[in-house]
Amino acid sequence: MKKIRVLVTDDHSIVREGLKQFLNSQPDMEVIGEAGDGAEALEKIKGLHPDVVLLDITMPNITGLEVANLVRDTVPKTRIVIFSMHGKESCVRELLSSGVLGYVLKASPSSDILKAIRMAHRGEYFLSSKLKAEVIQKYVKGQGSAPSISGYDLLTEREQQVFRLVAQGHSTGKIADLLFISPKTVEKHRTSLMKKLDIHDRFELLKYAIKVGVVDPELWSD
Repeated sequence: MKKIRVLVTDDHSIVREGLKQFLNSQPDMEVIGEAGDGAEALEKIKGLHPDVVLLDITMPNITGLEVANLVRDTVPKTRIVIFSMHGKESCVRELLSSGVLGYVLKASPSSDILKAIRMAHRGEYFLSSKLKAEVIQKYVKGQGSAPSISGYDLLTEREQQVFRLVAQGHSTGKIADLLFISPKTVEKHRTSLMKKLDIHDRFELLKYAIKVGVVDPELWSD
């Protein structure tokens, strides 16, 4: 079985050591490196190309948000899971909009770390339960009026299929397999539907999907 290659980042060495031992004890994971600050993390990511990075937010030199943005632009195949004690809603939204697939609070059970890494590796989203309640229920459902259904109705049948699957957190490759089309075609449909709906990133797409009732928010972190 091919293992998930993980890079662990945190500015506290004792935290990194504990995470390494815990993740290396899993049959489907291996820690291929570690970093104690943002600059080192970015260097290791570019050199090692891990499958998943477990990333702290508050690190010296370069913040976790800056690292996430740079990884999205330079090493897009690497998935990022935030592991932090900070769960401010605005910060979570900003990181998710930057391409982060998982956000785990350090106070969460250890099983959340494993679930987040495995789901991110599949291209799916994961939020700790507390964050899901605060971010999705408050931000996605509680703010602003629901978008017009007519915008969604303007999508072609295939675009609606791609829309639903993207909102459910599936990767481009998985969507291509499910719909029996090429990844390039999936990207073409996604670009088209986002333009029609005036959506600019995956988090906006998720908000729209929940507001029009296309996807159940409970699916996002299960």
